[in-house]
Amino acid sequence: MALLKTNSLERFMEVKLILLCTVVLLLTGCVLWLLTIKWQWILVVELLVFTLCFWYVLSIKQQVMRPYTRALLHLDAIIQEDYNQFGKSAFPQGKVKEFHQQLKVLSEKLQTQKSHYDQQAFLVYQLISQLDTPVLVFNEKQQLTLGNEAFYHLFKQPWQMFRHASADLLGLHSGDDGWQFIDQAKQNRWQIRHSEFIDDGENHQLLVFIDIEPALRESQLNAWQQIIRVLGHEIRNSLTPVSSMAETLADKATNERDKMVLGVITERCQHLQSFVNRYASISQQLQIHCQWLSIKHVIKSASGVFNGVNIILDTSVDEFWADGEFFEQIFINLFKNAQEAGATDIRVTLALQEQYYIMEVIDNGHGFINLSNLFVPLYSTKPQGQGIGLSFCRNIIEQHHGVMELNNNDNEKKGVTVMVVLPKPSKNESCREVR
Repeated sequence: MALLKTNSLERFMEVKLILLCTVVLLLTGCVLWLLTIKWQWILVVELLVFTLCFWYVLSIKQQVMRPYTRALLHLDAIIQEDYNQFGKSAFPQGKVKEFHQQLKVLSEKLQTQKSHYDQQAFLVYQLISQLDTPVLVFNEKQQLTLGNEAFYHLFKQPWQMFRHASADLLGLHSGDDGWQFIDQAKQNRWQIRHSEFIDDGENHQLLVFIDIEPALRESQLNAWQQIIRVLGHEIRNSLTPVSSMAETLADKATNERDKMVLGVITERCQHLQSFVNRYASISQQLQIHCQWLSIKHVIKSASGVFNGVNIILDTSVDEFWADGEFFEQIFINLFKNAQEAGATDIRVTLALQEQYYIMEVIDNGHGFINLSNLFVPLYSTKPQGQGIGLSFCRNIIEQHHGVMELNNNDNEKKGVTVMVVLPKPSKNESCREVR
């Protein structure tokens, strides 16, 4: 009975057809025996009948299994997301034809859905590439598969340089508290938003990095502005009568010593008034008028007032997109800081990487003692410093949608490197006015 068990369609057909052929062989043998035909002829006829039955069994089996074989190939193509291959029906009509027609409809429907999905995925990836916020995508193996141009803000290199790099290599790790930077400085600056999605049947991790430093800095500047607004109001109310009385008394004074003292009082009142007015401009919203600037012209204009300092220009591009007047003021402030730090050589570089202009001002002065207080308003290590210059420079650069960073050089080079990153303008907003 085990021989008659059927666990598959092929086995079922073989058993039934073999039983049928066996019956035919037995009936043929009996008929020939009753006709008293010699046994030699009976044997020949039986072999002939057996051959015909064997061919019949194979033919029927092949004819029945052919639609299933073609359907399997069609389904395998669907699994491989190849929707342009169709299994042709072995029969022009009937259930088999209907079955293959339904498979074809299924392929066309899946192809349409995949086309819509690919279009949506393309739009999403295009949107990611245009975002100013760094966005990274990791696969199941936590390898980087996609990034956008804002990746440069995190690692100072295009994301393509780190394609298929592990999360650990990028200084990231995933734990119970979510994704975090290993470097505490980056962790304090960047907030990481995380989500998961499936693409091509594989789980992916989508990381969005939000720079919280501008929000914190804006809050700090608002606090400083509020303080200076109150202090400035009180200072102005006090300075105005003091300065006026000092000038009046100076005009009436006959003693040269008294005139000198009153002149000093007037001068210091004017200096304090100027200081209050200058500090109010640190976080002020400026009117930025961008145009194509010749880097040689800007550096030449800014360096004209600095004697005794060798300023070297090393650029791979001739122009960049910014406000000319403000950037001349930025270079003047940076050159002035370098000169006051004892620098004798200042090197200015400008390069274009992807969609960003990378500008560096490198000097050989003594550098900064405390980098953490660079942009703190009113803080300065110089005897006559007011703690305004660098904050004002950063405010200008950020209103250009750029980034400014300062770092001490290593012990061999000494000095400071100021890096400014500016976005390259789109074709719509750029023009060919060069100065």
